[in-house]
Amino acid sequence: MTRQVIQKMIKYLRISPFKIVIIILLFSSCQENKKPDETSDFCSKIHTNKSSSLSKELDDVAELMESKTGVYVLEDGSGSMVARAWLSELAEKTIDIQYFIFSTDNVGLIACDYLIRAADRGVKIRIIVDDIMVDADVEELLTFSSHENISIKIYNPGVNLGKNIFGKIQKFVTDFRNSNQRMHNKTFIVDGKVVITGGRNIADEYFDYDHEYNFRDRDVLLLGKESENVNKSFKDYWEDDLSVEVSTLLKEQIKIEYSENAFNKLHEYACNPDNFWPQVRARIENLPNTFKAIKESGELVWLDDVTFISDVPGKNDGKNGLNGGGLSTNALIELVMNAETSIEIQTPYLVTSRLSRTLFKDAVDRGVSIRILTNSLASTDNIEAFSGYQSDREELLKTGVRIFEFRPDAAERKKIMTGELQETLNHQPIFGLHAKTMVVDNK
Repeated sequence: MTRQVIQKMIKYLRISPFKIVIIILLFSSCQENKKPDETSDFCSKIHTNKSSSLSKELDDVAELMESKTGVYVLEDGSGSMVARAWLSELAEKTIDIQYFIFSTDNVGLIACDYLIRAADRGVKIRIIVDDIMVDADVEELLTFSSHENISIKIYNPGVNLGKNIFGKIQKFVTDFRNSNQRMHNKTFIVDGKVVITGGRNIADEYFDYDHEYNFRDRDVLLLGKESENVNKSFKDYWEDDLSVEVSTLLKEQIKIEYSENAFNKLHEYACNPDNFWPQVRARIENLPNTFKAIKESGELVWLDDVTFISDVPGKNDGKNGLNGGGLSTNALIELVMNAETSIEIQTPYLVTSRLSRTLFKDAVDRGVSIRILTNSLASTDNIEAFSGYQSDREELLKTGVRIFEFRPDAAERKKIMTGELQETLNHQPIFGLHAKTMVVDNK
């Protein structure tokens, strides 16, 4: 087993931010080098923006937001992280979150810190997390959701939370189709009018801050009109029977009372510069200038026609064997069928079917140039997906498409990825693709 594979296995066996919350609350007073009566005030230097609000920051574009959608591509990981922190700090009413992965690390703990602080201000926070990637216990999730303004739902539970290894195996063996019905959405909605959506989950490697392995990823910031459809999608998932309140997952009810000071030590831990890389904090300290920089960049464009497409909860109802499908699939098929000159695709996992290869061949035959960029064996984080791609690669090439594979050590990463980390380390982290983008006819 290679060093790279071992590192990746270690990375994905970590505990969740919710567990970190519990650990900090229970054991921070037991630190050997800290006196019981010693106090700290790291956060006073970081969370200081109390004079502004999201409405004030958006005031000069409010009229545009009523009829158009502002679009800004968040290419670099650090900028995408700061955008989320800025929105959390200025949120006035609600923060609605959907993620497949919410990990513990520098970025994950900072995210928890900002969410709890927003809830303390009265912001209502709703979080949907897929069951299969949650490694916290239900009791620990209950502690996080004990805050009166935080609600957590688990999507399609039954394969992970509350199950031992034998229960998990039994569930997959006896009910594979339902167990494999997962939620891969990644949306971050603030006050119902500003959205971040795209490829990034919440973990260091999605924001260019992991010291060993980072993803080349992409998000998009949406302002205004089309946020209505993102809100509708979140509401559909939140109200669906597949999304279950954490409190109902316990066989025996456990009452956890919220304490006003329950998360003080978490806040101090998250703010302590000794616990986080200085480049992360340097970006966050510059939060007040975040949206100003976006507006002045010239890359925030206002469009009449922006469409958010999301599969519905439980999209595969069991009537078609193990086949996939859904609204996203239909939209992609339509784009390929209507392409006239070119199709450019970025995808970390290139697992094709007979249908997709036929669509590509038909497009090539009518003169469409198709280029696909995907991970190589050396850059992938998912050996199983790469194996599926490798077995069909020869057939895919026969359709006439051109395939390019990512180098894990490409020099280009120094231009693309967040600069601070590149300057700090005396080695270059492995570089893998996670962005999922398709451009048709260069428009």
